[in-house]
Amino acid sequence: MRIISGQFRGLTLRTLKSGRLRPTSEQMRETLFDVLGPSIRGARFLDAYAGSGAVGIEALSRGAREVVFIESHRPAARLIRQNLAALGIRDGVEVLACEANKGLERLEAESAQFDYLFLDPPYDAIGEYHRVLRELGRSRLIAPQGIVIAQHSRRIRLEERYAALRRTRSIRHGDTQLSFYRRLPETPALSSAP
Repeated sequence: MRIISGQFRGLTLRTLKSGRLRPTSEQMRETLFDVLGPSIRGARFLDAYAGSGAVGIEALSRGAREVVFIESHRPAARLIRQNLAALGIRDGVEVLACEANKGLERLEAESAQFDYLFLDPPYDAIGEYHRVLRELGRSRLIAPQGIVIAQHSRRIRLEERYAALRRTRSIRHGDTQLSFYRRLPETPALSSAP
């Protein structure tokens, strides 16, 4: 799997051979970053369910100033660290080896905010999509103009709204779809405290 563009263009990333990961295809990564365009430069990017880290590393290659990876599968989290080390990336990155909800809670407690939040749960974990999108729709993790992007199978029907998030765009390639969500303009970030 190679990096498509930017500082590390053409360099190869390692992936697990176990088949446990479903890496985002080069075509879908290219589509994603074509949509995001130059606004990725200087952005804070969250790569949740990060797998090999290909999406977050692509963001770094294209100029993101900070990327946080969340990955619960320990061998995959180690692989992300190895891919970052192989590229000589030491600054502006953090790898959280935990479940997505725990990572999001930790980041919220640290008052982190992201310009882009990319989610790619296992396609068969339909409940995970709804749960995390609802959580994000109530959180303060999304910067004022931030975008949440969910990659999913076209057979998964995501909702148009999750709390303060509203779907603004969908792009499909084959079986894979990207759904883009933004905070509704009139909706302030809601507290996730009970």
